[in-house]
Amino acid sequence: EARLEESGGGLVQAGGSLRLSCVVPGFTFDDYAIGWFRQAPGKEREGVGCISTSDGSTYYEDSMKGRFTISTNNAKNAVYLQMNNLKPEDTAVYYCAGDLPSDSGCYGVTYEYWGQGTQVTVSS
Repeated sequence: EARLEESGGGLVQAGGSLRLSCVVPGFTFDDYAIGWFRQAPGKEREGVGCISTSDGSTYYEDSMKGRFTISTNNAKNAVYLQMNNLKPEDTAVYYCAGDLPSDSGCYGVTYEYWGQGTQVTVSS
């Protein structure tokens, strides 16, 4: 069973950047799908994007394209979410999730394993 650990959240001013990390210690990471999600207060959870660790292919939700970048470092069993030009509406708890990839890589995966989340707060 995979255990996912997020880190890197915090308080940042609008226009700033943060990089979140998702580490899956002690797990075979070479062929895995990692998704990033977020949930703002009073709102439903929404997808940010995902990455397939086998080839680094990524997918982003349309609303997340341009400011968010997902990357992987398989040697460290880690996936990163780089967030630039942050806005107050990006304030949310950010989660990473993992599971085996689908035939389409990380797209369309129903993730079974989830991290505990990390808070991102963007002040105006």
